[in-house]
Amino acid sequence: MNESILRVEGISKTYASNRSIFKRATATMRPALSNASFALSKGEILGIVGESGSGKTTLSRCVALLERPDTGRVIFKGEDLVAVSERQLRNRRRAIQTVFQDPYASLNPRQKIGDALAEVMLVHGLVTRDSLRRRVTELLGHVGLPETSANAYPASFSGGQRQRICIARALAAQPDILIADEPVSSLDVSVQAQIVNLILDLRDRHALSVIFIGHDLQLIDFIAPRVLVMLAGEIIETIPADRSIADARHDYTRALAQAVPKLDSLTN
Repeated sequence: MNESILRVEGISKTYASNRSIFKRATATMRPALSNASFALSKGEILGIVGESGSGKTTLSRCVALLERPDTGRVIFKGEDLVAVSERQLRNRRRAIQTVFQDPYASLNPRQKIGDALAEVMLVHGLVTRDSLRRRVTELLGHVGLPETSANAYPASFSGGQRQRICIARALAAQPDILIADEPVSSLDVSVQAQIVNLILDLRDRHALSVIFIGHDLQLIDFIAPRVLVMLAGEIIETIPADRSIADARHDYTRALAQAVPKLDSLTN
């Protein structure tokens, strides 16, 4: 395997609940994430699978430093991002971008698509104003949308098109790592394959490393050679590239695999 571009070492996250009127926590939930560790190689697609509430999204948010983990390290290109200041982190977040489950909620309904893409590039100083329009057109083309999309608002697009826009916005930051957090679960089945193929194509075109998160075992097994299985905030099994989910060793993983409907069972 290639040298790791990202190493996650023992990160944990616990959320407080039942706060008093003085905003003091009177009770704590069960940890949402406990001692999670893994590595990601350059150009690799790593799958993370588990049921709702298993800690997948918490893990992704801590890896992207959208939330700081309580313990542990997130080492990107040799630097522990957890240890840097908030000001320094703003400059480093560009390298790890996330595409979320609900594309409509991820977009500002009052902002034109072209402006949303341009904003990312301008904030990070990635393009001059003279070349801004050309770069917006290129990004839209990379995700299969016409140049005219730049002048439209999110409401003008279908769910699949909005997800393409969210992917384009993530690409606008020129990231090294793309986290796809259940990017197709809210889309029609006919559109899901298009988005998955788009992510695969962009991985090759832009030399991205991808963390693909979901609960559909068949989809994860298809897109990701290596898969992490999560349960109750813990990574309970790693399925390497030379084994399929059907050959899982953990009882929970096997149960998940058996719960996936088979085509012949639906047609009998």
